Amino acid sequence: MYVFIALAALGVAAAAYFGLTFTPIEAAVTAIAFGAMAVILLERQLRRRSEGRLEKAIEDLSRLLSTDAQAGATLSQRINALADIKAGERLEAIESDLGVLGSVVKQVTETVAELEERRRLSAVEEPKPAPEPDPDIMPEPVIPLEMLRQAIEDHRVVYHIEPIVTLPNRRPFGYDLVPRLVMEDGEFADRPDFMPRRGGEDVVARLESDGIDEAIVIARRSKTAGTPITLFVPLSRASLGSAKAVELILAALDANRAIVSSLLFAIEQPEYKALSGKERSSLAAIGKMGVGLSLAAVSSLRVDYAELQGLGFKSVRVDATRFLRQPESFTDFHASDVAAYGRRFGIELVATGIIDEQQLLSLFEDGVSLAQGPHIAGPGPVRPDLKLDRLTARVGT
Repeated sequence: MYVFIALAALGVAAAAYFGLTFTPIEAAVTAIAFGAMAVILLERQLRRRSEGRLEKAIEDLSRLLSTDAQAGATLSQRINALADIKAGERLEAIESDLGVLGSVVKQVTETVAELEERRRLSAVEEPKPAPEPDPDIMPEPVIPLEMLRQAIEDHRVVYHIEPIVTLPNRRPFGYDLVPRLVMEDGEFADRPDFMPRRGGEDVVARLESDGIDEAIVIARRSKTAGTPITLFVPLSRASLGSAKAVELILAALDANRAIVSSLLFAIEQPEYKALSGKERSSLAAIGKMGVGLSLAAVSSLRVDYAELQGLGFKSVRVDATRFLRQPESFTDFHASDVAAYGRRFGIELVATGIIDEQQLLSLFEDGVSLAQGPHIAGPGPVRPDLKLDRLTARVGT
């Protein structure tokens, strides 16, 4: 461009000298002026082009910075979300699941290997041992229903407590409220001897209602004395199926909110499985009052622990002898993994019916921390200053 401007200036000088009869000096000045004007116009055009490119580059840079700012904000949100996640607890849960899964896989592998070895070495199948009788099938009570009704009217039903202890120190964790019938000779008849198995729902509901009243009085007085205790109170469909009984239970709990955390209702697994929708709603309403629940007489641990946790269950009870002899009848897990799996949902495993010291040692090795049974202590009377004087209470009303 500059060469073209120079040539154009020479052309202008020649035209001015020869065509306009300028002097050489005037022609040279005219050529220089023309060249200067052309250079100025060219530089102005080039500067405008450079400024346009610079503005475009600045706009591109602004867009890039805006994009980086958005990416930084998104990254910050993700980092904050990761910071809020309790990774430690989730990792512990995953580790627990992996441990249980590993144990199950190991057991399956060992079982398959054992079966293959037996099939290879044994041509004749060994005779299967006779199945043991189901301990959950209880005989009919020896005391007739009418005799029980009369005993209730005569105030011959008393409530004793049986301790549940922690292992291995055997400190009291809580107490079962056990209804017992005072016989004419002064002996006590236990629950299986008089509690109706079929029918007599009104009697069962009456006994359970009296038991709840007794438990509330014991819990309140023990807390006032500075030695609060935990009481497990029996509950069944006889009470849950009665709208009036449920209403009275809820009213009693509402009036004693200060001690509801000391009470747990124990419902047997067959009763729990047979609950109707209405009865299950009543059980959930009781659980919402802050009272814990315990699943008793458990014959199978193949249950939905998440569902039990949602209803407010704190423990499940298994017969210690059967659990140690036939753990496979309760669960597919290894015996040492059952208690740990339940604790993930806040549910403790309670071994009942302890008969000797060896059972305590075996259960403790399997991770069971709560136990109950005749080897530890049997049912005993409540201190007179804690129990409810029903005769006085009835006369007062």
